[in-house]
Amino acid sequence: MNLFKVITNLKSESQANAFMMDLCTPKEIKALEERWEVAKLLASKKYTYREIAEKLGASTTTVTRVARFLFNENNNGYKSVIKKYER
Repeated sequence: MNLFKVITNLKSESQANAFMMDLCTPKEIKALEERWEVAKLLASKKYTYREIAEKLGASTTTVTRVARFLFNENNNGYKSVIKKYER
């Protein structure tokens, strides 16, 4: 079974948490969480890249990379999830 199918079939937040904790190192989890926070702040359009980097302790490289996927790529992954959870 492919990883993305497994993820979409997780039944609860606690199951997702346990799976991710087994799948990823603590450093990888922290990096994923940081990117998600960066994406939400970028989408709000209330902060500059530098302000986001300072606010989260992220590198400007990370902020720029997330911005590229949020605003310039056709995946729309960040956009669709942010839109879903804005409601």
